[in-house]
Amino acid sequence: MKPFKELIGAAAGVFVLFAGSRAFALTDMAFHGNILPAIPAIAVIMAFCLYISIRPVRCDKEAALSARICFGGRRLILYGLLLMASQLAWTTGMFLNSGAEIGWFQVADGVFAWAFTWAVLANGVLRVFLMSKRLRVVRRLLIPLFIWIPIVNIFIMIYLCNVARDEYDHALYKLSIHSAYGGGDACRTRYPLLMLHGVGFRDFKFLNYWGRIPKTLMRRGATIYYGNQEAWGTVESNAADVVKRIDEMLAETGAEKVNILAHSKGGLDARYAVSRLGVADKVASLTTVSTPHRGTPLADVLIRMPGWIQNLIARFVDWYFRAIGDTNPQFLAVGKSFTTGYAARFNDEMPDVSGVYYQSYMSVMRGAFSFAPLSLPYLIIKRASGEENDGLVPVSSSKWGEFKGVFRNRRRRGISHGDIIDLTRRDFSRFDVVSTYVGIVSNLKKQGF
Repeated sequence: MKPFKELIGAAAGVFVLFAGSRAFALTDMAFHGNILPAIPAIAVIMAFCLYISIRPVRCDKEAALSARICFGGRRLILYGLLLMASQLAWTTGMFLNSGAEIGWFQVADGVFAWAFTWAVLANGVLRVFLMSKRLRVVRRLLIPLFIWIPIVNIFIMIYLCNVARDEYDHALYKLSIHSAYGGGDACRTRYPLLMLHGVGFRDFKFLNYWGRIPKTLMRRGATIYYGNQEAWGTVESNAADVVKRIDEMLAETGAEKVNILAHSKGGLDARYAVSRLGVADKVASLTTVSTPHRGTPLADVLIRMPGWIQNLIARFVDWYFRAIGDTNPQFLAVGKSFTTGYAARFNDEMPDVSGVYYQSYMSVMRGAFSFAPLSLPYLIIKRASGEENDGLVPVSSSKWGEFKGVFRNRRRRGISHGDIIDLTRRDFSRFDVVSTYVGIVSNLKKQGF
């Protein structure tokens, strides 16, 4: 919505709401206490007030319902804040004009007007608080605690206005991105899609590694399978799992080949399977996202830690992941596979296979404070390589085959190693991770894969 148009709409809305909240006082001034002649006008004004409270702004009907409700809540909060200022000015003026003599009519009018103002504010705040997808758990807990504090609550309401605006803008952005990739079969590729997770995770049924991405791809026609590799299995052992999964896919679908979409270490598992384990003729394409093809300086630093610390961490990690399903977790061996030395040997021994299409993507954080859990790793990589990175992998390491580019976000957070797989199930301003994968897979379809 254009700023000038929004300003005019807000001004008109505030005028109607103020007139409604002060209907009795304005009538008293016009008719000298005789309310009866003004009842029709009061009824019309109050009807407009009710309408604005229910539908404060017109929104794009194709946008998500939650985003439309949030944007309406934003407008109501703005109405309420402006009403508050107007009521303060009105009350101050009336007090100065009447001196100390305040009658019951002025008191009743003031109570009604301020109750109306707070009702508008409460309506707006609840809309954003209950319907926003951007409010995280911690903030949802803090807002009810502090919104009762004068002055502080004004800043909280301004913050909620910004949240609602970003939510609605992102909803419109998603619409534009989705429309660019066609209809419901945009991801119906020629070959089924095998999605391979990275290190430290497993393909759990009710806790999907890929967040909201697979469901959206399937709604657009994709046939999806998961690798079911181990969380801390070595590249060699996980590659064997990938080969087994490819054979199962081909048997179930009757397809001739598969497309592989791999994140992080999953890309190394896939490359080993294709180059060493004889499934090259069964793979049409390999797409890697944030895979450390050339290792990461972070692993080079961590591998120099004292041996007793490495062994202590390894025993705990191996024990834990064996308990949740890994048959042979090997934390230390997997950690060494991310070093730059190991990567150089790996790349010499695992050349690309003719007939398989290789492509890669990457994302980056905007700075060390973009994502707190990866701040230290980001700084280590930045200091060691001087490169942009996603908190775990530098950009140069992610490039393999046809490099399609780096995903960025102009906002402070950027796109971290976990954000690029929708790990936090979070939407970012001007970057929609789910739509990004729709674009990746739809492009595979256009290329005939």
